[in-house]
Amino acid sequence: MASKHMNIEKKHQEPEANEQGTMMKKLLENLGLAEHYNKKLTLSTVLQLGRNSVSEVPVESLSDLPWLLMKRLMMLKRTARSVKCSSSNEAQTDDSEWNDDQESDESDNLQSVNALDILTALFLCSDSFLQQEMILKMSMCQFSVPLLLPNSDENKITLMLWAMRDVVKKYRPHSLKDQSAFVEERIVLSELPLVSFVRLGRCSISKSEILNKLLSNPQQYIDTFVHFNMDCGNIQKKISNGLVEISWYLPCGNRNIDVFPEPVAIANLRGDIQDFETQYSFLCKASTAVFVFFDHNSLDTENILVPSQTSALKLFYVGDSNNEGIKSTVKKLNLNKSNFIFKAKQNDADFVGKIRTKLQEAVVKNNRKMSGVHLAEVAKELGILVDEDAEECQSAKACAEEITSKIEDIVQFKKTELPLQGEILLELAKLEKEQCRLKKAGDQSIENYKSDLQMKIKELRKKQNTTEMSDTMSCFISAISRPDRAYFIKWLRIFLENLSHKVLPGLREMYKQKCQDVVGNKEEIAELDKRISNSSLGIEHFMREMSQLYEASVLHLEGSPYQKQLEKLPRLCAGLLFDGFPLELVDGDASNVPVTWLTSVLSELNTLVMPNNKIVVVTVLGVQSSGKSTLLNTMFGLQFAVSSGRCTRGAFMQLIRVKDDFKAELNNCDYILIIDTEGLKSPELAQLDNSYEHDNELATLVVGLSDVTIVNIAMENSTEMKDILQIVVHAFLRMKEIGKKHKCLFVHQNVADVSAHDSNMRDRKFLLDQLNEMTQAAAKMENKLEFNQFTDLMEYDTGTGDHYIPGLWHGNPPMAPVNTGYSESVYDLKKHIMEIFKLNNKPGNINEFLTWTKSFWNAVKFEKFIFSFRNSLVADAYMKLCMVYNKWEWALRKQMHTWALEGETKILNHGKFDTSEKFNIEDVKCKLQSEADAKLKKGEKEMIDKITSYYEQGEGHVELVERYRQDFINSATSLKKELFNLISSKLDAALSRRNGMIKVEGIKNTYMNTMEKEVLELLDDCRKTKSHMSDAALDKAFQNMWQKTVKTLQSFGQQTQNIMSRVLSQLRKNLDARGSGMAQSLDTVNDLNKYGHEKFVVSKGNFFTNLFGFHNKWIKVAQKMVDSLIDDCRQFVKEKRDSRDDYDDTYIREVLNMIDDKLQTHEDLQVNEQSELSLKLHICGFVSRDFQDIHNQFILDNDPLKALEKQKESYCNDFIDLFHKRDQCQKKADEFTKTCIKPALEKYISVVLATHMADEMLCGENSQVFGTRMAFQNSILKNLIEDFKFNRYAHFIESYEKFVKDFILDKVINHFSAENRMFKLEEKLIGIVTSEITKAIEETENQDMKGFIQNICTNLKHRLDFPKDAVDRISSLNNVKTKNIAECLKYSVNEMVTSMKASFQGDIKGKLKVLQEEPQDVLFKRVHGCGKQCPFCKAPCEAGGEAHSKHFLSIHRPEGLGCYRDYNSRKLVTDICTSSVHSQGSFRCHKTQGKWHPYSNYSEIYPDWRIDPDESIEASAYWKYVMTQFNEQFAERYNAEPADIPSAWKSITKAQAEESLK
Repeated sequence: MASKHMNIEKKHQEPEANEQGTMMKKLLENLGLAEHYNKKLTLSTVLQLGRNSVSEVPVESLSDLPWLLMKRLMMLKRTARSVKCSSSNEAQTDDSEWNDDQESDESDNLQSVNALDILTALFLCSDSFLQQEMILKMSMCQFSVPLLLPNSDENKITLMLWAMRDVVKKYRPHSLKDQSAFVEERIVLSELPLVSFVRLGRCSISKSEILNKLLSNPQQYIDTFVHFNMDCGNIQKKISNGLVEISWYLPCGNRNIDVFPEPVAIANLRGDIQDFETQYSFLCKASTAVFVFFDHNSLDTENILVPSQTSALKLFYVGDSNNEGIKSTVKKLNLNKSNFIFKAKQNDADFVGKIRTKLQEAVVKNNRKMSGVHLAEVAKELGILVDEDAEECQSAKACAEEITSKIEDIVQFKKTELPLQGEILLELAKLEKEQCRLKKAGDQSIENYKSDLQMKIKELRKKQNTTEMSDTMSCFISAISRPDRAYFIKWLRIFLENLSHKVLPGLREMYKQKCQDVVGNKEEIAELDKRISNSSLGIEHFMREMSQLYEASVLHLEGSPYQKQLEKLPRLCAGLLFDGFPLELVDGDASNVPVTWLTSVLSELNTLVMPNNKIVVVTVLGVQSSGKSTLLNTMFGLQFAVSSGRCTRGAFMQLIRVKDDFKAELNNCDYILIIDTEGLKSPELAQLDNSYEHDNELATLVVGLSDVTIVNIAMENSTEMKDILQIVVHAFLRMKEIGKKHKCLFVHQNVADVSAHDSNMRDRKFLLDQLNEMTQAAAKMENKLEFNQFTDLMEYDTGTGDHYIPGLWHGNPPMAPVNTGYSESVYDLKKHIMEIFKLNNKPGNINEFLTWTKSFWNAVKFEKFIFSFRNSLVADAYMKLCMVYNKWEWALRKQMHTWALEGETKILNHGKFDTSEKFNIEDVKCKLQSEADAKLKKGEKEMIDKITSYYEQGEGHVELVERYRQDFINSATSLKKELFNLISSKLDAALSRRNGMIKVEGIKNTYMNTMEKEVLELLDDCRKTKSHMSDAALDKAFQNMWQKTVKTLQSFGQQTQNIMSRVLSQLRKNLDARGSGMAQSLDTVNDLNKYGHEKFVVSKGNFFTNLFGFHNKWIKVAQKMVDSLIDDCRQFVKEKRDSRDDYDDTYIREVLNMIDDKLQTHEDLQVNEQSELSLKLHICGFVSRDFQDIHNQFILDNDPLKALEKQKESYCNDFIDLFHKRDQCQKKADEFTKTCIKPALEKYISVVLATHMADEMLCGENSQVFGTRMAFQNSILKNLIEDFKFNRYAHFIESYEKFVKDFILDKVINHFSAENRMFKLEEKLIGIVTSEITKAIEETENQDMKGFIQNICTNLKHRLDFPKDAVDRISSLNNVKTKNIAECLKYSVNEMVTSMKASFQGDIKGKLKVLQEEPQDVLFKRVHGCGKQCPFCKAPCEAGGEAHSKHFLSIHRPEGLGCYRDYNSRKLVTDICTSSVHSQGSFRCHKTQGKWHPYSNYSEIYPDWRIDPDESIEASAYWKYVMTQFNEQFAERYNAEPADIPSAWKSITKAQAEESLK
């Protein structure tokens, strides 16, 4: 209805616009906002985390005030508008309290600004999205919000329609017939009566304070509008006059509480209406009633006219008191007296009651209502700007309307316009999980079943890919690609939520009632849940459709017509995430994670933010509607949906940027990633079959990804609390297993008492008891009984681990403001989280987060949450740890190998040259053994310290392999024991050899002394009788003497011993502990010579003990094991024969240990006692004969007379030289070098060369290959597939050790053949020893020849083992000038080195064969590991260290490659143990005593093994490809039928197989 507005004659001329503009600019400068007037503040800037975000910084200047107000507003603090400088209070002098002048109260205070001015300035300097957020927060705090925003600089007024778009209110008018019904809608769409309050002149009544009392019920006063008596409310307003604020009164439905029965909007104009005609005109046009607060001097006929009689507007005049002037004006203008309200002597309560009554009457009589949209139309008529009219906003709105205008039925819309989700996505999610869980495989081949599932998934993806992109999605993708996408997304969200508000609240209410019904029909509840899910439509559904379009296209690159358009989607989405929009992590409807999509999006995000890509993750868990999203929104200002129309389904993540000034304190963290989740045990899932499974999946995933997990619990609901705790504790237990460190904070919301933290010790103890109880229950279910208390899983302090947060609302919504205690408690929680990040957490990066997401989702799909090395971060961390441990281990092995060699040499040289030695040889050995023990203890401690230090430094994600720490410590201890036993046996063997030689050397020495004496006597005789004799005559005289002397020498040679009887005696000792049956069988054996002549054949009937499923395969396996063992024993005997030492009982003990070790390694064969005895007798038979030969040869070689006979020519030459008095200096030097130094040096090189070659392989360019067992296995497999020949694969599988040694040998030969490396190494080793020899020569004092030689030998006794008889022979019968011997010897040594170097060039392979230990054997021991094989596929264990608690390997094989075939069809089996152990299938073997046992419980039978499940084609693609390509050849070789190859295997390419090795 048209109305004639009041005409206002202005008493005062409005200030000039430029004066007002100058004042505004000055204020903005004072407030530090000048730069943001043109370059607006953004929401993302305000939400950034800085040092001031979690600390109270004193406000020292005006420029601090806006940021303090903004910070408090974002935290929902009711004190947000009470901001002033800390110095403003101090500036007040005592004199000021005596100043009555009213002007002084409003005078300019340089250190104070009116809160309305600050708010106005902030709104003028903020972009439209920040304005929306500010108004939303102000509305929650029950603050009035700007409706008309004045800009005195540009002399413009703006109606804040867009800024108010986000405000959603839920209320219950008394007019609703259904008492349980309610209204929930956006406030700008609500048709409400608008009542305006204005001021005319200078009024003594505080209009705003009266308004606050008008809107407050008697129980609760709320400062909705800023008024004079608030902090800085008395400061004169500079830029906020002309501001029109609006607030809403919304009833809760309780007649005893509600002030008004129906909703009403209240507008409040700041300033005198005489100065703001446009605003006043707008209010008069839009309002149902206007209350004019007037000064008695202002009300006269010049200033006010009566509105026309046709106007619907109701005008009320509110004054302090009546007087004659007012009466005169009323009479003159014919005004209705009932429209005047005077306070007079009434108190505020009565006065407010009067106004309330008048207002209610006006609203009831005048049915005029206006929505925010209608207000915009009125504003435009008066030339007032509307913020929403901005071009980009309107353009985005048109795009959003283009999409939502098509929506008549949400369910149908989703089916036609978003077809790739819904049933297809649900089916895909089910198939992916079934691919892991294999629950419905039945009797099918596991691999064939998995292949079928793969084909079904491909078909569904193909169906998705061939589905044309809908017009809606084309429009959506186009819109989010535009610069105004932020407006578009907000508009689309607004429109979609408006649609949801029409449907969802009613459905949820029905659902709630059904769930409360004790005898509720579960099917009805499930149907309702489905309807709610189907009726929900949000931005996430469009993003989900995008993800499916992308995933389908990626898997079918050739098929998508939208390929180019789809390729850019991840970058678009990454940009949205970067800009602060939430991204769906878990699809709550299908309970699915779109891994391919997330991988691309997060990879693009990583590229976008590089190098600033460090993040920490915070997650909140709890029941639905427990305020999780509100908590996050309050704490971090996030944009997660919180209204009941849009509940969180699944999980969403959002990025918060960290300011540069705060990064260092947060360990250089760049972003905080927040994850909001669907409620655990939420009502909509509580009575559905998969609710517990769904909650477990969600909790495990998000807990795994989090650095800090906030758990929302309600102490008052014990049952609910237990449900949540059980889920959460399970998740934490799994995290403990993998070693990922987490912090958990328990948040108790809706706690009435703000001092609850102090008074609730009993409750906290109760909670800890519950946590302990849940931990024990979870540990039992997960079979981890070592965890008894919650504190075993993580750090938890009852003093700091709990936060008590009061209820969000202070009073009854919708008119209740946010509880002050709520915002303060949330702020404390935020500070605590930041402290955790400062102290404990090293941020990961976005790529690592992505890796964890894949890994945990994979684990979740497997149900049992077994975390495998499919996670590249865990694999890398373990590989790095193995690599550094292997370096430490090798360093100790190398050090002790060198030391042991020196120790052996000392024992072998004992008593040869230094007859004055204090200790006997046994003492020397014991001393060396003690020294070895001390060195090894020191080495063990250093290794354990290095392991501890490595973990403490935290490099390379070492926390992820925390559970292996003890394994490596145990391995260090085990290494010490192993090396000590090895060194002890070497020292024992050296002692035995030395003892064997001492008697022989004594006899030889006697003979040589006798012969030397005879030669010297002959020399004397010849010199006396004939001074000149020819060499021939001398030779004849010598021959006669030699024959006579030899006849006089008795043969003191060693007696030949019966070695066979000694071997048999050792065999009896070996079998002593095996019981009487074995002893009785052995008693019948008297002669070992009867055994070991024929080939040992594994008998078909009685070789095994109770071996179930007896098959030729087991015979073959056993025969192969026996043949390998016999070959090893023969090789051992050959090495002993080549050493030319005498037999010692340690030899046979070593052989028996080799047999026991081999049988232990193949314990699964269960060789019976009789067969073990037969095998040992067979081996002892042939080795005893060989040992007898070795013993006989040693006696022959060391016969004293024969040894003397070999020296005959040397004696004769010395005799002739001495007769002629020739200088033998060079001759003796050459002889010493040739017969002593060179053999000793060659022997030394043959002992150490293999270790040095291995060291170069481990530390040089091949270090990656030999660094860890995993890396080594990979290099072999890579080599195999590059060559790709069946015979090589067959050799690898059937003769693993020989193949690997050949592979290593090739690597060694290739390495040392290149760049003359072999020559350089030998040259280096000879150089080291010859420098020691030279040093020993130079340090030996001049003395006789014998002393000189013996001193040199003594100085080198730790390095070289010199033959005593050769040294003694050279020392005797000489004519040497000692001053020349040193130079001659050095010359001879140099000549020897030159000669040896010349011999270095040659065949490396032949050279290696003569070494005491070959490098491939040294390297094999290193990479071979524990030698255990997978009980199912026989692949070798790859675990690091020797004392690991669990065996595991990275790639298992199809069992058919190990000769497994189907019992009935004789076809090779394609099952892979990584699939079988997670299937519903069963196995049986001798360990199960022939009974079927579930594969899933394999660890009960093989507790030492950990076999990680694998659902993917990719991870085990290598062996699947090999079996597919060589199926026929393997079948022929194993005398079986070819396997039925799963169809999915046939599509694996060689490139995919190679890629899987990475």
